Amino acid sequence: MTELRQSVLKTPAPKKLRNVKEVPFVELYGGRVQGVVRSGSDEDRVYVCFVEAGTGNHACNTNNNRPCSQNYFCKHRLGMLSEAMEHYGAERVARYLNAPGEYTSELSSSELFARFPNAQIFRGSAPNVFSRFLSYLRYVELQASLDPMPEMSWFIAG
Repeated sequence: MTELRQSVLKTPAPKKLRNVKEVPFVELYGGRVQGVVRSGSDEDRVYVCFVEAGTGNHACNTNNNRPCSQNYFCKHRLGMLSEAMEHYGAERVARYLNAPGEYTSELSSSELFARFPNAQIFRGSAPNVFSRFLSYLRYVELQASLDPMPEMSWFIAG
């Protein structure tokens, strides 16, 4: 009898359930913490944010690729980082970003971001992150299955 072999990516359990109404999508991917954040003023608008590992370079744009009007401490970017830290743990996010200093579970998103004083703002970098989010949304329409879907590890069921 041949043995069935599967390749399954084990992902750590989330530290805490996230607020998916405010930040429907956040991931550690491609050397970035990136995600989609709901606008506080317009229900039809979302902001696409990322923070790059090593440099802290960052972007925040609307889904229509218009730049956020906020400054260095943009509330969308900090909200996305906060949700990533809630979901993955502050230490894991800080380590992933190669942030200087100690990695502790008490670290806040603004303290983490302040560790990159020379970070630059990128403009027009939203399409890649937003298209990843939209491609993941197609999984919502699939029939429920007990088979693992590693690419859905960020998605909260229930």
